[in-house]
Amino acid sequence: MSTVAFITARGLFGRRRALLLLPLPLLLIGLAAICRAYDVSPDMWGQAVIVGLGLTVVLPVVALIVGTGVLGSEVDDGTIVHILTKPLPRYEIILAKFAVAASVTAVVAAVPLFVTGALAGSVKLGGALAVASVVGALAYSALFLLFSLLSRRPVLVGLVYILVWEGLLGNFVSGTKNLAIGQYVITIADKIAPTAIIESTIGMTTAIVMSAIFIVLGTLAAINRLASFSVAGETS
Repeated sequence: MSTVAFITARGLFGRRRALLLLPLPLLLIGLAAICRAYDVSPDMWGQAVIVGLGLTVVLPVVALIVGTGVLGSEVDDGTIVHILTKPLPRYEIILAKFAVAASVTAVVAAVPLFVTGALAGSVKLGGALAVASVVGALAYSALFLLFSLLSRRPVLVGLVYILVWEGLLGNFVSGTKNLAIGQYVITIADKIAPTAIIESTIGMTTAIVMSAIFIVLGTLAAINRLASFSVAGETS
């Protein structure tokens, strides 16, 4: 399992896709730093930068890039056959891929969000954003890893989920908020460090339980899906 994780991490950072992880986090920190340098009140920029950019764009997009990259490219080019011929249980392969995806996403998203929260004047807020980002990284990674096994265009499917389900429907249809990872992340951050910058619409219990459901069911579904692949890389 550790070997698969190492190969996955090396392959992920060896691709050009890894370069896509940097611009959004840097933009997030840059905007917060500029606002802080010009003494702009966090009440004026906090929600747009922290929530509008950080939690609803940076975190899910980074998770999408990483989550679909750890396995999706191997499915597309057929190299997954080399993994499937190894004497490894399918669940170990998925768990290794998931661990890499969640870890990379958590680091890339949590660090800039912590810095942004601190620049907003509160280390506690930064810590809350970091914790919420880790939970979101786990949930998003499980979902997007599953997408990479269900579709040949997992990035497109993931973007539909982020933009349409969480973005469009999440703002106008209240029921979808209970099935949106982004709402869980916002709630966790808000409950840990209550502030006017972040306003949650669901309860903490719902956020934690639903996050766990996404993580567990997404991972189990991915394991089941990979188990349906034959040695030739086709599904049975």
